[in-house]
Amino acid sequence: MAPIRLLTFSTLFPHAARPNHGIFVENRLRHLLAGGKATSTVLAPVPWFPSRSERFGDWALNARAPASETRHGIEIRHPRYPVIPRIGMSVAPWLLYRAMVPEVAGLLAEGHRFDAIDAHYIYPDGVAACWLGRRFGLPVVMTARGTDVNLIPRYRVPRRLIQGAIRDASALIAVSAALKRVLVDLGAPDEKVTVLRNGVETDLFRPPADRKAVRARLGLKGPTLVSVGGLIERKGHHRTIEAMCQLAGFELLIAGEGPERQRLSALIETLGLGDRVRLLGPWPHKELPMLYGAADASVLASSREGWANVLLESMACGTPVVAANIWGNPEVVCAPAAGVIYEPNTPGGIVAGVLRLFSNLPYRSATRAYAEPFSWDDTTAGQLALFQRIIART
Repeated sequence: MAPIRLLTFSTLFPHAARPNHGIFVENRLRHLLAGGKATSTVLAPVPWFPSRSERFGDWALNARAPASETRHGIEIRHPRYPVIPRIGMSVAPWLLYRAMVPEVAGLLAEGHRFDAIDAHYIYPDGVAACWLGRRFGLPVVMTARGTDVNLIPRYRVPRRLIQGAIRDASALIAVSAALKRVLVDLGAPDEKVTVLRNGVETDLFRPPADRKAVRARLGLKGPTLVSVGGLIERKGHHRTIEAMCQLAGFELLIAGEGPERQRLSALIETLGLGDRVRLLGPWPHKELPMLYGAADASVLASSREGWANVLLESMACGTPVVAANIWGNPEVVCAPAAGVIYEPNTPGGIVAGVLRLFSNLPYRSATRAYAEPFSWDDTTAGQLALFQRIIART
């Protein structure tokens, strides 16, 4: 059987200037392609911005994205599209679609052929992908990942456009059962939505060979918490920092970068936590195992997630988690070896969760064993079956 030819379409995809951006999309795709039963050309648009100056933050990082690159043997193109900050949510899919029409036409003119569009993130990406699919006669499979369906549909125009994309897509993928329920509530037929969770690379994320040496390298002495994620409000790092006021003797490492860095730094100083809380900045994905492995527990205080990869990554390194009781998390953390789910999602809730976990810490080997079945194999098989079924109908 000939390989499935995919056009993977998403604004959530890494590039040279933002190597960790949307890395969960790249990881799923890499595992899908590894067996040779599918191929993909990636169209990963980035917002247009005129300056690369560091003072413009993420906007400048987008400006530094290459026009094209190859990562892990995958051809990736990063065409630009216009974005209207703050007020452009309702027109975002149309702006993205109009900018991508000539890009897809150009790929076809070069001789590329596709059996389906593999779209990640429902809004604006999935909406634009459905319009592209209609224009170029390609079925579209959309993957919902979190905020795209648990927050954006609260707005009237985006909700209507999302419901139209749900109707027009050939199939939908949700990364958790909780997200499937939301898609069904938005009008998707139950049979149209397949739950395919994210996996973890257990060969990369594994306990360190010498944990004491890793802790010494990071200068750690007492019980240590780690929080990995972009420095944005919804990740809840401010709640974890505030919780440290009630966790005497604990240290906290925060790995990530984003617009909240200055505010978080000021919060650490105001609370007098500079000797126990460190903002590490962006941390290379391949070096995260060292950070997880050095810590005694990971904390995820997000207000919204679809399927938080950081939880499985931490557990695969033998480090249990303390995670907020939000969508998706109870599907990942459902045994004592994995860690604890806490509520409410407040500094006090975090404190209670950490103390509950540390009152009966699981063996690190048991936490690792819990994570090992969460490989990418089942997700890859599910994708292949779904795409084959969709293509057979066209």
